[in-house]
Amino acid sequence: MKSIHHIVRKSIFSLLDVFYPLVKRFMPLQTYHYAACGGTNTFLSLLIYFVSYNYILDKQVLDLGFIAFQPHIAALFISFIITFPIGFYLSMYVIFQGSYLKRKVQFFRYFIVIMGCMVINYICLKIFVEYFGWFPTPSQMLTTGVVILFNYFSQRHFSFRSVKPSAKSKSVTV
Repeated sequence: MKSIHHIVRKSIFSLLDVFYPLVKRFMPLQTYHYAACGGTNTFLSLLIYFVSYNYILDKQVLDLGFIAFQPHIAALFISFIITFPIGFYLSMYVIFQGSYLKRKVQFFRYFIVIMGCMVINYICLKIFVEYFGWFPTPSQMLTTGVVILFNYFSQRHFSFRSVKPSAKSKSVTV
């Protein structure tokens, strides 16, 4: 299985690294890889959101019998179900490969961060769509910008941390 991950990682990097010289002056390679993979997953998420909201849900409330979701919130969950595993795979096997954390710890931390992103996303969509009366897809696009910043720093420094905290940094001086 590792060889498959290695082949996928190498193929993705081969494609991405063609364009890296264009942005080399502005960002380190790992940040570029994160931005490119995350940007692709974000684009996929927005596309799924748009299709779900406009065509699958047809802008109608999703009533599951025991709970009903506004269409803009249901589209968010549909998008999440598809892009969550893709994002985790790209983060773990492509971008942040040097983490010393075990996979299940990485997954749990990734899940916690993504749940934070979902809460931010949910609150922003509720405000933008239901209170401000904005259209759902542009509201989701605006919300995505806020979520991306939170997500990047959380994933890099929490979920896929690559440097163990030293004993000195754990001690507290009074």
